[in-house]
Amino acid sequence: MIATVARLEQENTQLRHAVDSHATIDQAIGVLIATHRLPPAAGFVVLREVSQHTNTKLHTVEEAVIVWALAGPLPESVDLELDAAVQRRSHRGQTPDQPE
Repeated sequence: MIATVARLEQENTQLRHAVDSHATIDQAIGVLIATHRLPPAAGFVVLREVSQHTNTKLHTVEEAVIVWALAGPLPESVDLELDAAVQRRSHRGQTPDQPE
């Protein structure tokens, strides 16, 4: 019984973390949709590219974009790569899942 309760508490904690993480992703994508007129799928691709090209964890990039939307600064490396990633998605006529 105690093992079952412990397992359920751990599962509950993991699910809460997943929900919180998903909300952050959605908020950051929303910022990109509003500021750069990107489709939602392209917004995620842009976040992922910025993360990869700046060697920054995805959740850190997402949080930086949300702070930026609330009138905070973007780290310079994230700002430069975000502009580049948006340009790659919006001016090449690529669908969001196509490679560069």
